[in-house]
Order: sequence, then C-alpha cells, then structure tokens
Amino acid sequence: MSASLQAFAELLGRGDAKIDLARGCLMIAEDAYPGLDVEQYLAELERLAMRLRAKLPQTYGAEERVMALNQFLFDDLGYYGNTDNYYDPRNSYLNEVMDRKTGIPITLAILYMELGRRVGLPLEGVSFPGHFLVRLRLRRGTLVLDPFSGGVPQSEDELRQRLKRVIPQGATGGIPVTELPLDQFLEPASNRQILARVLRNLKGIYRQADAPERLLAVLNRILVVNPQARAELRDRGLLYQRLEAFRAAFKDLSEYLECEPDAPDFDEIRAKVMELGNICAHLN
Repeated sequence: MSASLQAFAELLGRGDAKIDLARGCLMIAEDAYPGLDVEQYLAELERLAMRLRAKLPQTYGAEERVMALNQFLFDDLGYYGNTDNYYDPRNSYLNEVMDRKTGIPITLAILYMELGRRVGLPLEGVSFPGHFLVRLRLRRGTLVLDPFSGGVPQSEDELRQRLKRVIPQGATGGIPVTELPLDQFLEPASNRQILARVLRNLKGIYRQADAPERLLAVLNRILVVNPQARAELRDRGLLYQRLEAFRAAFKDLSEYLECEPDAPDFDEIRAKVMELGNICAHLN
C-alpha cells in the first residue's frame, strides 16, 4: 500500500464524525495529481470561510446564513454547475473544483457543506437518486438545497419530479413515483458514503474513458472505503489481469470466489482463476 493510500486508510479508520471530508476528497485527488499540496487547499477553504464569516451579522438565523452562503459562493466567487462537460474527471476532484470554480452536484455539495459548517450551518449530504443534494434541519422542517443550481431550495414537487426522472416505471411495486414517501430518499449520507459516491463517479468515468491505471487507483481507494465491496474486488482482479499483474489478479479473484460462492459469475471467474494459476506457476 502506498503512503498516500495508507494515509487515506488511517483517515477512514476514524469514527465517521471524525472523518475530515474535504481532506478525504483531496487525498483522492492525489492519485491524479501527484505531489498535490493538500494543506494548501485546506488553508484556502479556511480563508474562504473567514471571508464569509466576516459578512455574517451575529443576528443571522439559519435561513439567512444559507442565503449569505449562496450569495458568497455562487454570486461573489462565481462557482457554477458544469453542465457543458459534466463527465470531465476534473469535476470530481476537489482541488480542480476550487481552482476552476465548477463541478458536479456532489463536489459542489462537499464544498458547500464544508463552508457552511464553518459558519455554523450543520449541513448534511443527501444521496438523492441521480443527483446529490444537501439538507438543513430547521425547527419547522427540513430545507433541501441544490448546490449544483446555486443552492436553490427544492420544493416537494421538484423532488418528486427528480424521482420520476430516475426511477423506472414498475420499480416501485405499483406505487406511483409521485406518491412515494420522500423521507426515505432524504436520509443524510455519512462522510464515508459521500467519499464512496465520489469514487464511484470516477470509476464510471475512467471505465468509460478506458484509462486502466487511473481506474486501478480509484478501485484501490474504493476498497479502502468499503473493504466488503466484493464486486469492486472482482473488478480490480479483472483489471489486474488486463494489466498483466497476474499474481495480484489471482489473489483478488480467488478471494472473490471464496466470499461469493453463489455469485452468478462464479463459473466464469473460476475459469479465469484456473488460467491465472497456470500463468503464475510459470512466473519467475
């Protein structure tokens, strides 16, 4: 395990509340940006929070602070959702989001939450289907916000329309999507879950781009975030095989078979393990 990956594992080894989300995201970026100065970006985040804090009167309540955060981040600083190049991998790296002032829903939400938390807003991430959101609990209910669209509050009707766009017909047991309870989709995501979603986005991007070395780095981190992710273990083993790292491929795929004896692809993977065993037997 590399030093960067080991440090990432140590960060994830803490209780979820102690996981520094911004630091974790910047550590993920170290794979694509070797030598990245993580502390520099964390210090910049603190400077931004100080600037925002200076704009907030002591008398501001939660909703007024949200309005000030939106004004500061999206109007004053000019951050925006990258709709033109949504699948550009730079949108998933927090350093690039901060440098270029653009990103996708989850990375803008991470920046939004990190700034908000520094000015007294206990914002929480929401792994809403198809589009990451942010929520804030208030005395009179829950405010749901979309940082990708400038921090705009989401109405109940807008949230249901989002569900309607991503949940297939027939997948709800006969219940119309517009009648599903919203609460189940608005549960807060843990810091570990947020990092996992960032990594899954990158996995999809690098798989589509056929970038095996970058994909391998992402899979390594996914397995640190969730060591029980058997499908990721299998995918890493198959990628190792493609990269001709035969012993590593044999190890991962053998472990997959041991842990998933009822997997639908068991026979296919077993054949690959037998082939890899023969190859490894002839390696020096």
